[in-house]
This record gives sequence, C-alpha cells and structure tokens, in this order.
Amino acid sequence: MADLDLVGLVRNGTMSPEIAATLSVAVRERRSFLVFAVPRLAGKSTVMHAMLAEAPAGTPVRVATGTAEEVHELQRGTGGGYLVIPEISQAPVPSYIWGEPVRQVFGLLGRGHSLAAALHAPGVEEAFEIVCGQNGVTDGEASRIELAVSLRSLGDWQAPTRRVVDALHEVHGVTRGKPAVRTLYRWDESADRFVTVVGPGRIDPEASRRRAEEIGALALAGA
Repeated sequence: MADLDLVGLVRNGTMSPEIAATLSVAVRERRSFLVFAVPRLAGKSTVMHAMLAEAPAGTPVRVATGTAEEVHELQRGTGGGYLVIPEISQAPVPSYIWGEPVRQVFGLLGRGHSLAAALHAPGVEEAFEIVCGQNGVTDGEASRIELAVSLRSLGDWQAPTRRVVDALHEVHGVTRGKPAVRTLYRWDESADRFVTVVGPGRIDPEASRRRAEEIGALALAGA
C-alpha cells in the first residue's frame, strides 16, 4: 500500500472518489486532521502521506518533535505549513511523541501551522480521549482539528486483504474532551460501498464535488 496517492487509494477500494476529494480539498485548505485505526498496518501513514501530497506547492511539511528548541524556532515564524506527528504514542520509536511534546505541538496551531497526526484508536471519541484525556491537550487547541479519518483493515491484521476508510468526520469543536462531529461518509460493510451521509459543509463542498469528478475519472482511466 506504500507510495499510493489518493487516486490509487480510490482504485484499490480504500475510499470513494468523494472521500478522496474531501481529503484533497481539506489539505489544499490547510485543515488540521487526525488519521486513526486500532490495528497496525491499517494504512494510517499511507493515507496521511497521500493527503499531504495534495498540499499546495511550496507548503512546508515537517515532522514535529515538540522539543523546546523546535517550539521556540516555530514560534518565531509565520506558520503556513503542516506539522506532522507520525504517531501519538508512548512506543519507543524516534518519531512518536506523547505527553508534553504533543501539547507543545498543538500549542503551535494557533500560530498559523496545521497538523497532520496519526494514532491508534477505534473511533473518533476514543481518538480525542487520547489527545485530550491522556495527553492533556486543551479543548481549545483540540478544536483546531477539523477532520477525522477512521480506517479499518480487513482480514488478518498482519497481512490485510484490504483497507477502507470506515468513516470520515468533520469536527466542529471539542468540549470537555468530547468532539462534536458531523459524519460525512461511511463504509457500509454489508453492501461493500461507501455512503455519503451529508457531504462536506465546512470543507468547500463545490470544490469537493469538482475534485471528486477529477479523481473518479483518473481512477477509471487507470483501472
């Protein structure tokens, strides 16, 4: 699943053209987002990288460490780019961060930076419990997250037969660690199809419609 773009992820059944388009427009608008799933190898990094590839040319993208030195450097800048947390986790992996570094990165979002972060969680409320409840991010700073992407792997988690976007939510604020969400799309497992629940509202709906047509045509052309 590595190195796939959004068109490739539509082509292999991970998402619909409409979902891909909303993800694309969200990043073009520099919205902050979370990508989450429970098992490893569910495609969080692949989806995140495919989304970030949609950022306007010249957009700075850097892996955030949350160190005092980095925060001081970024506070002096004007923002304009994406800060990436490959995993909000206590696992001993160099690019994974937890606790105070996570709070420091979220604290930069009010200075013109956007966030792309991944974590292990079974749903959107659990994802925000990790961000707010376990990492101490305030409601105000967590409310800067505007999109939440829930992924699911099918088959053996160590060798999935397929990954899908189980649900895509717009986030309309966080209160006492609980997100107010608007579900845009979901995967109907029984019918194996992606369902549009309401479509994007905060993220430009007309731009999303046009982009869905483009992505759908490109996916079909390469099928």
